[in-house]
Amino acid sequence: MLIEFRVENHRSLRDEQVLTMQAGFEADSKDQRPRRIEGLRKPLLPAAAIYGANASGKSNVLLALGFMRDAVIHSHRAWSPDEEVPRDPFDWGPKAAQPSFFEVSFLSEGIRYQYGFVANDERFLEEWLYAWPHGRKQTWFERDGDAYAFGDNLKGENQLVTEVTRPNALFVSSAVQLRHHQIQPIYRWFRDLRTINIERSKRFPLFGAPADPIVRKLIEEQEHKPEDSSLDDLIGMLQAADTGITDIRLASPDDGIAANAPRSGRPERRRVLFRHDTDCEDAWLPLEAESQGTRTLYRFGPIVLEVLRSGGLLLVDELEASLHPVLGRQIIQQFNDPGTNPRNAQIIFTTHDTHLLGGMLGDPPLRRDQVWLTEKAGDGATSVYALTDYKPRPSENLERGYLQGRYGAVPYLGELISHDPAANDE
Repeated sequence: MLIEFRVENHRSLRDEQVLTMQAGFEADSKDQRPRRIEGLRKPLLPAAAIYGANASGKSNVLLALGFMRDAVIHSHRAWSPDEEVPRDPFDWGPKAAQPSFFEVSFLSEGIRYQYGFVANDERFLEEWLYAWPHGRKQTWFERDGDAYAFGDNLKGENQLVTEVTRPNALFVSSAVQLRHHQIQPIYRWFRDLRTINIERSKRFPLFGAPADPIVRKLIEEQEHKPEDSSLDDLIGMLQAADTGITDIRLASPDDGIAANAPRSGRPERRRVLFRHDTDCEDAWLPLEAESQGTRTLYRFGPIVLEVLRSGGLLLVDELEASLHPVLGRQIIQQFNDPGTNPRNAQIIFTTHDTHLLGGMLGDPPLRRDQVWLTEKAGDGATSVYALTDYKPRPSENLERGYLQGRYGAVPYLGELISHDPAANDE
């Protein structure tokens, strides 16, 4: 589980910003959202929302975490030796030439870790890893340029890893490729960090491609014919969204439509069909005929279900894109509920959906300490701050307060259309 994330000089996050998943106040006995973790003073929260005006930098928080993941997963294996570190610093002023800083504190396989690095365009300048395997802090390694200091508790081929770690690669990334046993849990935590940009996935669909996870599962089930379909949960999610869908399968020549979508010069795409709850037994529609909302669920649903089953952290940009507010609310409740989230998966998402803050649809799924806000200053720098900084009362209507600008992070609008006073005289 993510405990805390710190970042400085990434896109509009010019100055150091902090996002924590630690509970900000005690929960009553009925509130199951905070997860108590042995060894941690404060419980951790399974969900956090980031609100803010358009272009305020909400997405940059998720992009910063995504960059950190990519550096851990890919810097040793996929980045070429002569490649610059693909960071994205603040665009103007002296900060553009200064290093960028990233750090996470997290739990992986029952152990607390603190890991971070500093990078400029040419190389990683610093890197560090601390662990609390028995409740006490251990320094596993600290890197300063090409110099490394290892603690006694980090065993294994540390020197060999340093010899193969390039200036533009992370020690952790290199260690995993050499099967360094103690580094594996750190790598797995980043590997299990998944990102979704719903709006972008609509422009660049994976539907029907060989890499489409639904197609892979359907092909696998055609071959092995299991008694229980692994897609039952996805169908259940589609039914809960009131799509009228009752089943899903791959197209065959007997359907009267091409089993494969025409994709000249590209990998073959299989047509996915959905059965609808009508009086007609053959009420199967291809995915491309479904609504944008259904297609969003098709793309988004399997990832949500996998994270809930396996654990990990899910980052979602623009949660409300093509999703009904009730459905977005249900997704958050799935993460909040230990019954549907037994492995303590977490979700951090950006949104404009204020229904998640109010009581119009029932008790709000978000606590006050699960809400974060972004605001961009006149110089283009984003500030990230907690709603609890404003000390809202437990009974306060957060939706109304946010829309009224009580907590900031809302757009300051001028006239959208200029008013011509002379028009009133005509």
